[in-house]
Amino acid sequence: MNLISLQNQLDNISFGILFATMLIYWVGAAFPKIPFLQNLGTTGMAVANLCIAALLSARWIEAGYFPLSNLYESLFFLTWGITAMHLFAETISRSALVGVVTAPVAMLITAFAALKLPDDMQASAPLVPALKSNWLMMHVSVMMLSYATLLVGSVLAIAFLFITRGQEVELRGSSFGGSGYRLTSSLATQTSEPISPAQPMAISKSDVGNTAVLELPAMSATATLTPQRLSLADTLDNISYRIIGLGFPLLTIGIIAGGVWANEAWGSYWSWDPKETWALILWLVFAAYLHSRITKGWQGRKPALLASAGFVVVWICYLGVNLLGKGLHSYGWFL
Repeated sequence: MNLISLQNQLDNISFGILFATMLIYWVGAAFPKIPFLQNLGTTGMAVANLCIAALLSARWIEAGYFPLSNLYESLFFLTWGITAMHLFAETISRSALVGVVTAPVAMLITAFAALKLPDDMQASAPLVPALKSNWLMMHVSVMMLSYATLLVGSVLAIAFLFITRGQEVELRGSSFGGSGYRLTSSLATQTSEPISPAQPMAISKSDVGNTAVLELPAMSATATLTPQRLSLADTLDNISYRIIGLGFPLLTIGIIAGGVWANEAWGSYWSWDPKETWALILWLVFAAYLHSRITKGWQGRKPALLASAGFVVVWICYLGVNLLGKGLHSYGWFL
C-alpha cells in the first residue's frame, strides 16, 4: 500500500469514527444511566486523533514538508487539534457533555475535507516560494492549534448558553479563584461563604431580577433550573474559561510569529492583509473576553456571549477570508 492510498483510507476512517463517536455521545446524553458510553466516546475520540495524526504523518513523509500548505491539510490539522483539546477538556471536567458539542464539530470538518473537497485540492503539491521556510511549521501550526483551542472553548460557551436557556445565572467560578456559586438573593446577606454544589440546595428566581440563584431548600420558591443543571452550567463555564485561556496565548504567539515570517518573506511585519486584519479582530474579541472575566469579574452569560461571537470570528478568520477575497494568504482559496 502506498502512502497516498493510506491517506485516502485514513481520512474516510477518521470520518467514520467521528460520526460513530458523535452518536455515542448523543445517546449517552439521552441515556446517562448507561455507564460505559462515556468511556466508549472518549476511546472513539482518541482513536480518531491517532488516525488523523497518522494521516498527517503519511502526508509529511510523502510530500517532504510539514503538512499545512493547503486547505485539506489544514482542515485535518484543525480536527486533530480539536480532538486533542476535547480529550484535555473532558479529562479536567469529567463531563460527557464536552463530547456532545465537540464531536459534531470535528465530524463536520472531517466530512467537508474528506468528502467535499475536490481531488486536486486533496493532493499534495510543491510549496510556493513564500512557504519554503521553517516558519511554516512555527507560525501555521501554532495558529491552527489556537483556532482549535478557541473553537473548543467557544463551543462549550455555546453549550452553557443552551443549558441555562436565557436564565441570568451568576456563578462563582474560576474568575474568582474558587468554585460554587455567587449568591444574589437575601441569602447573600446571611453568609459570605459559597455553597458547595454537593450541599442540599434548590434553585429559585431572585427578587431582584430574572436570575437563577442557589438557596437552601427551606427558602426555595418556583424552581427555574435544577441543581444538576446549574452545576453542569458552572462546569461548562469554568472549562470554557480555562480552554480559552490556553488558546489566547497560542493565538498571540502565532500572530507574532506570522509577523516575523511576513517580514522575512515580503519585507513588512504587517500589511493589513484580510487574514491579518481578521486575526487582529479575533485577538481583540478574546482579549475582551479574558479582560471581562479577569478584571471585571464577569461570569455566566455575558462572557459566554462574547465567546460565542468568537466562534464565528474564528471561522471567518480561518476560512471566510479565503472564500470571500484573495490576499497574501490566498493559497487556501478554492472558489
